[in-house]
Amino acid sequence: MLLSKNAGIEQRLLVEQIARSWLSTPFHDHGRVKGAGCDCATFLLCTFEEAGLIPHTDVGHYSPQFFMHSAEERYLGWVKKFGREIDIEQAKPGDIVLYKAGLCFCHGALIVAPGWPSIIHAHAASRCVRRGDGRNPHLGMRILDVKFFSLWRD
Repeated sequence: MLLSKNAGIEQRLLVEQIARSWLSTPFHDHGRVKGAGCDCATFLLCTFEEAGLIPHTDVGHYSPQFFMHSAEERYLGWVKKFGREIDIEQAKPGDIVLYKAGLCFCHGALIVAPGWPSIIHAHAASRCVRRGDGRNPHLGMRILDVKFFSLWRD
């Protein structure tokens, strides 16, 4: 489900505006309520859903520690359902960065202005949605790989 290039700038701005409205939302596994709680996956889903760019997506139950026990790429699969993988040089505000730690990709963040490496993510260690440096997201574990995704064709 790739979005048109023409509407991209306005859509990207809307996604970033919505993401900023989630700042300081407490970290809560499986949460989907702005101001009350979310995790890194539900933060991304809710942001794109609120922008009207993806349909409501139920990802089902998942263990917060799934990445330590399974190599099943569930998180990566959710993102690939809506976006395409891009090179780091193509990453723009509104795009997604995924981090692999443990056995699979397990953390996601939204790239925001002025661009990579500026991110907003639901950060478990900080217990809230916050801005961060995508090169050093402080996940408390070694990052094994990073991938970038876009919902846009541009």
